[in-house]
Amino acid sequence: ANELGYIQHKPLVWENECTRHKLLDIIGDMALIGKPIKGRIIATRPGHTINNKFARQMRREIRKHEIQAPIYDPNEAPIMDNIRIRELLPHRYPMQLVDKVVALGATSIVGVKNVTANEPFFTGHFPQEPVMPGVLQIEAMAQCGGLLVLNTLEEPERWSTYFMKIDDVKFRQKVVPGDTLLFKVDLLSPLRHGISSMKGYVFVGDHVVSEATFTAQIVKNK
Repeated sequence: ANELGYIQHKPLVWENECTRHKLLDIIGDMALIGKPIKGRIIATRPGHTINNKFARQMRREIRKHEIQAPIYDPNEAPIMDNIRIRELLPHRYPMQLVDKVVALGATSIVGVKNVTANEPFFTGHFPQEPVMPGVLQIEAMAQCGGLLVLNTLEEPERWSTYFMKIDDVKFRQKVVPGDTLLFKVDLLSPLRHGISSMKGYVFVGDHVVSEATFTAQIVKNK
């Protein structure tokens, strides 16, 4: 009863069966990463708990590399300045939440907003701890997506965009006065029947602060 060993009534099939069991555990746990591993894993006294912690950390690291913050050089002239944005979007103070567009392609856009202490929403959200409301981050991201879609249309000034659906919203850290927000929005599918789906991220520096998938409807102004 005092001997060290394993609890099993049948004889072992292999001399190193316990080691094989641990190896299979590691292989199964590492499969949770969801990506093939090109490397070597050295495990000392492994168990499911520590294996799962390692797998979750690997998933976080992979995510950081999959979602890269766009490159923003404030010395370069914008693709769209705030005057052009006002020509395309109907939003005005205090709801114009994109200051400029610094990159624009057929299916993606990068916009910028400089968050200052003078934003009107900080008066009540919150007086002692100013934090930009998450819903306004999503609104700003959607305005950027609207600029992307409108840029593909003839006479874009004659159209408006409206939310239809928002999914998979995540807020990862606070946005506060002094932050520079970078919006990266990509089309998930081509514009069809006036409907467009997009995936957007908001970055501060290299970090994702919020993200969402949203669907918008493009409507011709009366």
